[in-house]
Order: sequence, then structure tokens, then C-alpha cells
Amino acid sequence: MKKRSQRNRNSRELSSVDAEKEKKESQNNFVELLPPEVTFKIFSQLDIQSLCRASVTCRSWNQTIRHNDSLWKPHCLTVRAVCQREIDDDLESGYPWRVILLRNYQKSKVKHEWLSGRYSNICSPISLPEKIMYPMDADTWGEILEAELER
Repeated sequence: MKKRSQRNRNSRELSSVDAEKEKKESQNNFVELLPPEVTFKIFSQLDIQSLCRASVTCRSWNQTIRHNDSLWKPHCLTVRAVCQREIDDDLESGYPWRVILLRNYQKSKVKHEWLSGRYSNICSPISLPEKIMYPMDADTWGEILEAELER
């Protein structure tokens, strides 16, 4: 009987410690303390990499960032400068801005490097760095080929 009551007391102590810890974390979490407009303003100042890092900080930040499409739209429009057709197709398909950005960000980096002529003097496929190879559709490779032929 003593063991059971001691377990209950230890369990209550642990739960009160957990509650105290959660309370402290909540007090340090501006997402939960500030109005949503202010939180949005803060997160909207972040670049893509910082926004992604912030989204893995804690659950409340992840929820706020993940479900606020307006945070992702400006970054997506920047990527659209390189991948206009791809992003327009994704918009027509009804994807949210965050998903569109995830689908097209790496492609835009690779495509930009190809279109800018960075790899114009590659002599063989072996000379191509692995990181620049990214699955792209025939239309994208057609754009790259046209740019190469114009050089």
C-alpha cells in the first residue's frame, strides 16, 4: 500500500514538474504570446532557409508557419522568375504556396545555374557535378538547350 501511495505522489510531482516546464516554455514562445499579425510580421522577414529552420523549432512554430500560406507566397514568386511554367501549373492544380515552393525550389536553383551558362563548357557527362542534376521535364531541358544554342 505504501508503494502505491509513493508512486502516486511521485507521479503527481512529475506531472507538476512537466506543467511547470510547459508554462516556462510557453512564456518564452512569442508565437503563443503575441497577436497573430505580429507573429506573421516577424516570420515574414525570414528568408526561405530561416523560415524552414524556424518551422522545426517547436510544434507551435511549425503549425503557425506551415499553415500560413502568405508566408510562402513571396518566396514562391521569387522562384517563379526562373520556373514560371512549373509554378503556374502547380497553381492551376490547386497546390498551396508552401507545397509549390517545396516542389520547385531546388529545380529553380539548378535551372538558374544552367540558364546562366555556368555549365556551358562541360566536356563530358563525367564532368558534371552530381548536385546540379535534378529531374526536370522535357520543356525545362528544352529551355536550357535553347539558351545554350544562343550562347
